[in-house]
Amino acid sequence: QLQASGGGLVQAGGSLRLSCAASGRTLSGYRVGWFRQAPGKEREFVAAVTWSAGTTYYADSVKGRFTISRDNAKNTVFLQMNSLKPEDTAVYYCASALRIILSMIRRPSSYDSWGQGTQVTVSS
Repeated sequence: QLQASGGGLVQAGGSLRLSCAASGRTLSGYRVGWFRQAPGKEREFVAAVTWSAGTTYYADSVKGRFTISRDNAKNTVFLQMNSLKPEDTAVYYCASALRIILSMIRRPSSYDSWGQGTQVTVSS
């Protein structure tokens, strides 16, 4: 089970750190991704990390502003979000899957376990 947390209300230019904690199983060997969904829009890829190698992937819209990382001891994936913009406002979800073809790591359909989502609101 995945538990996402850390969302909130922040002014443009501010920062938030989201956490995705796994319970009941280790994330070792998994691919873990962050996605977001704004009202009336489709769920979109934000960032992903391969647990073993630590390889990271980012959407162009967040590259240079967001950083995904993992903590083995805490069995948790983090998404550090800096220089937030109003267009980053959305519900953020974390997801995991044991086997993903890396060329498809940005697709929501590649993941089979999802957290409940955490709201991020960026005011202008």
